[in-house]
Amino acid sequence: MRKLYLLLILLQIASLSAAAQTTATTRTLLRTGHILNVKTGAEPAAQTIIITGDRITAIASTASTPKQSGDTEIDLTKYTVMPGLIDVHTHLTMANNFDPYFELSMTPAKEAIIGVENAKVTLEAGFTTVRNVGANDFTDVALRDEINAGHVPGPHMQVSGPALGITGGHMDENLLPYEYHAHGQGVADGVPAVQHQVRENIKYGADLIKIASTGGVLSKGDDPQASQYTMEELQAIVADAHRLGRKVASHAHGAQGILWATEAGVDSIEHGSYINDECIAAMKKRGTYLVPTAYLVDWMRENGHLPALYQQKMTDVSAAMKANHKRAIAAGVKVALGTDAAVYPHGLNAHEIDVYVNQYGMSPLAGIQTGTINAADLMGWTDRVGTIEPNKWADIIAIEGDPLKDVRLLQHVPFVMKSGVVYKNETNKQ
Repeated sequence: MRKLYLLLILLQIASLSAAAQTTATTRTLLRTGHILNVKTGAEPAAQTIIITGDRITAIASTASTPKQSGDTEIDLTKYTVMPGLIDVHTHLTMANNFDPYFELSMTPAKEAIIGVENAKVTLEAGFTTVRNVGANDFTDVALRDEINAGHVPGPHMQVSGPALGITGGHMDENLLPYEYHAHGQGVADGVPAVQHQVRENIKYGADLIKIASTGGVLSKGDDPQASQYTMEELQAIVADAHRLGRKVASHAHGAQGILWATEAGVDSIEHGSYINDECIAAMKKRGTYLVPTAYLVDWMRENGHLPALYQQKMTDVSAAMKANHKRAIAAGVKVALGTDAAVYPHGLNAHEIDVYVNQYGMSPLAGIQTGTINAADLMGWTDRVGTIEPNKWADIIAIEGDPLKDVRLLQHVPFVMKSGVVYKNETNKQ
């Protein structure tokens, strides 16, 4: 009897093992019209992307890739297929509402719920990977973890938690009077304090460190052109972050803050509105990325209704930003796509590429590269995302038409796959 019992257990284990092996080898075959190679611009026709689990396992001609038993086929033969897009400057847990009362009435619960909604919208817009650069109460950490656990749909995320800033600066809470003694969660002054804040953010789950090197637009009482952190503070932040394996993204509008942050070793300059020749030279020397967040200027001009305490700053920054960006790009500063989504509605992220191509003079391929290989490089994720290649995550979108002829096609994405799971498929509605 004991031998029979052991035999039954062994048979059950063998059965489960065989089932697991069958599941592991089940393939999805994406039959494509063309695949856009975002490195070279080549668009080979009639290729099949073979996916097993969450990874791309191979790419082969469709003619030489017959369907096998258990395979799932997806017909994208009328579409151009390309890697999922990447936005390295989002605020998924924030809404497009800058009324001071709305800001003051925000709670962690509201931020979390807003984040769930915006994560889905962003993913369905074709952005399968994002960096979230600034969120209170580590709500972006919670959102990332719930997406990774499969509980809610959303892009792959790197998150910063509360952004670091000086007392009274862009990351502080400046709307309330003195008697409330309110402070932003990431406020830290002096070298010991900024070191502590970097370490605390990492303790609670931050993948990167976000800082404010200058004043900002959507904050009360500070000047976007004024530098905020000192060089000593910036160097301490970067040293601790890099030693602990985290990159540093620096909000910086003014030229001095851009220069100091670059010389201190940050990995990216976010916004860069008043970038000048000295900043450009320093960024090129160090390989620092510019994250332009440029489409928000157009959206705000056409649709924005900011409170008076923000509006003049937005007008001033908008007047300077684009000409300076064009000069930096022409000089060869590296660019990664970032939008500041939340300043305008989430899901419009691909409009940023339109600005790079049709206003800044990039080629369509170079514009697409900002949101694929460049963004992946900035994130340190070139082994996972940014191209359609074997062993990378199966993060794939399909476009009707050729985005190298019209990048505006990226604003309408009918098919989205992330990690081998289809989250949007409107191709069968044609």
